[in-house]
Amino acid sequence: METITKVRLAYFRDGKAIREIARKFNLARNTVKNIIRSGVTDQKYERSEQPRPKLGAFVDKLAEWLQEDSSKPVRHRRSAQILFEQLQREGYDGGYDTLRRYVGAWQKEDGTALVKAFVPLEFDPGEAFQFDWSYEKIELGGVSVEVKIAHFRLCHSRKLFCVAYTREKLEMVFNAHLRAFEFFGGVCKRGIYDNLKTVVTKILMSKDRVWNRRFQNLASHYLFELVACTPAAGWEKGQVENQVDLVRSRFFALRRRFTDLEELNEWLERECRNYAASAKHPEFKDKTIDQVFAEEKSRLIVLPMSPFDGYQEVTTRVSLQLLINFDRNHYSVSAMAVGKSVQVRAYAEHVTMVLNGTVVGIHKRHLGRDKAIYDPWHYLAVLERKPGALRNGAPFKRWDLPEAMSEVRTILEGRSGGDRQFVSILSVVSRYGLEPVAIACSQALSDKTVSSDVILSILSRTHDEPQPEPVKLSEQLPLLKLIPMVDCYRYDGLMKGGAYGTA
Repeated sequence: METITKVRLAYFRDGKAIREIARKFNLARNTVKNIIRSGVTDQKYERSEQPRPKLGAFVDKLAEWLQEDSSKPVRHRRSAQILFEQLQREGYDGGYDTLRRYVGAWQKEDGTALVKAFVPLEFDPGEAFQFDWSYEKIELGGVSVEVKIAHFRLCHSRKLFCVAYTREKLEMVFNAHLRAFEFFGGVCKRGIYDNLKTVVTKILMSKDRVWNRRFQNLASHYLFELVACTPAAGWEKGQVENQVDLVRSRFFALRRRFTDLEELNEWLERECRNYAASAKHPEFKDKTIDQVFAEEKSRLIVLPMSPFDGYQEVTTRVSLQLLINFDRNHYSVSAMAVGKSVQVRAYAEHVTMVLNGTVVGIHKRHLGRDKAIYDPWHYLAVLERKPGALRNGAPFKRWDLPEAMSEVRTILEGRSGGDRQFVSILSVVSRYGLEPVAIACSQALSDKTVSSDVILSILSRTHDEPQPEPVKLSEQLPLLKLIPMVDCYRYDGLMKGGAYGTA
């Protein structure tokens, strides 16, 4: 097109001869004449005939297969790749692109080519929300990491909510839903999901799915229906797909830096609120997203009194070192569970160990690997039998005790039998509590009389011992007719062979 423009300018505007124009632009004179006489300003080359030296012998066979597929449902038609592989078995040794171009041209001519068109969707207030994940690069605690962002979008008001995790596991999905429902102040009637491996166990025909049992419990608890998209049909949850792009371009356009996940999630929630307060609704253009959400909120399902207990449970055995192995880390449990199988309930932020309905350990979840997380109090029963383990035991190396108790421990470690004394002090924590024991240690330090006997004596003086419950008298016991007298001479009378009535 640029060459045509130059030729026309040179001839009609500048008055140059055809021979001069041909020489200047290195064109044939007939080409210059055609440009001038035709009056065209644009020209495209179209091949009148497409040579297929290798495919030509197989065109009839390929057309037969395409005609056969045209009567089948779209999902049952053979792709160009499958047709290419079948044609190779027939002896075709040409390229894939040649076959692909022929298939595309044949389908356009036959009218069976797939047309990418979408139906606009409309949702009533409180009808549905959409969920999806995205991945963003940030700097967390000075380290470059890829965090997983859980996205929620109310389909009517377009109200959005985002929360970040370092893993994309079932317990994180639970936690994200709990946070989102609390943020929105209610639940929609339906939740629209992609076919996530964490929540969809098996994909069946049409919209039928085998959902994760615990995830079904979540939906039943909050009274919303689970809906899965058709595989590779992202337009069915197009709103949350667009939200992923919006959050990436608006929130994470710059390299964000945070100290931990808690700070990141506080910032994300604040950004979601600011965006909803200022952004115009795409359909109700005279209102913001927050204004439309205020109208929709009354149509949401009210949250239940208690939140869903969102954990993923596995069973594991407690080792002789009072440790369980979970998610590539080790966590300590109470000594009562040694050698037994416990249920590990994994939450997004902590891990709970349960034995026959009794909690035997709670730890903050560590999302790294190959780390042992101890609670020194779990080993107290072992210490009472092996007090020497207090010095070199791994759980006691960095024990965060009150200052007074730590000072008492340091003093007693320098004495013979000091370990046993300090263990006897630790053993009464369950009876009196940690703070009273620390106060007793502080008083012993101020009196400069540090020993287990002194500290236990202080505790017994300052804290009333619980009174034993009164013994219930049985009807079968005989009643005393004569009240016993406190008389030491009775013993002397018995030694002389006398008798002393008691009844």
